[in-house]
Amino acid sequence: MSNQTDLLKAKPELVCPAGTPAALRAAVDSGADAVYCGLANETNARNFAGLNFTPDLLEQGIAYARGHGTKVLLAVNSFATAPRTQLWFDAIDTAARLGVDAVIVADIGVASYAAERHPQLRLHLSVQAGASSPEAIRYYCSEFNVKRVVLPRILTVTEIAAIHREIPCEIEAFVFGNIGMMSEGRCSLTNYVTGTSTNMDGVCSPANAVHYMDLPDGSKTAELGDFEIDCFAPGEHAGYPTICKGRYLSPVRKEPYYAFEEPVSLNLSSLLPDLIAAGVTALKIEGRQRSRSYVQAVVSAYRRAVDDIVAGRWHDLSGLVALTEGGKETQGAFQTKKWR
Repeated sequence: MSNQTDLLKAKPELVCPAGTPAALRAAVDSGADAVYCGLANETNARNFAGLNFTPDLLEQGIAYARGHGTKVLLAVNSFATAPRTQLWFDAIDTAARLGVDAVIVADIGVASYAAERHPQLRLHLSVQAGASSPEAIRYYCSEFNVKRVVLPRILTVTEIAAIHREIPCEIEAFVFGNIGMMSEGRCSLTNYVTGTSTNMDGVCSPANAVHYMDLPDGSKTAELGDFEIDCFAPGEHAGYPTICKGRYLSPVRKEPYYAFEEPVSLNLSSLLPDLIAAGVTALKIEGRQRSRSYVQAVVSAYRRAVDDIVAGRWHDLSGLVALTEGGKETQGAFQTKKWR
């Protein structure tokens, strides 16, 4: 009974992706406690055509979410670059003016601006900041009054519990969706190939650099810029080409191989009770590039799961494998660290 009581007291916030106004409404309607979104420019790390919000659309989204008891978090989580830094400061000003519930920041200068100009604005530290030690997290808390840290996906649940005991802020952890490379917020691969940076331009593998080509034997190649990233056999699912998930030829290997990581999705459904017990305050679903139907399905499933766990009921999320990348799922480093 005591364990169940502890879980009820520590019921985590379900933080869900909203890449578009339609996805925001779907997440809210499906039971999200909070949604996170970005402005339609380089200030957020999902700066793709057709995604994100103008200030007017954000204001409308906030009104819809608030009407259903849902918080809105604004991601200003790319790195400000000279001479364009005013763009990031304007995003912070917009967040304060519209009254978002929190801003997710990565850049120290942006965090400093927000803390000085808008001390009432709640700050969350983005995973892009790469803060994975108690010392780093405490620095952001003391200098910029950060209230929550989104932990990189390189820590075991045991390590998360240890960090929780040593920091003065809340913890947010990813539980479903894309799982990137180890050094989150430090990837330069896409910049090398396309000239645009995830961290500074908010774009990894921009659509205008992506090309597919059908071959006479029924196979298909995927290209990013001038580089062939993968080749798919007839009938094989052709994933979106990103360098870290491409297959490459090597003079020492007979078959193409995944040099960095395989196309696979994070799914921590079986670890949810452990994460809650470890002190995780918020469970984050990745997917601002995903469709409204995807958001609806995943958020609904995790809403039921979290409610079942805190109520002491059995929960089943086995059906979510159909929504994972390539039909594959992983617990990443959360259970045991095992790198390629």
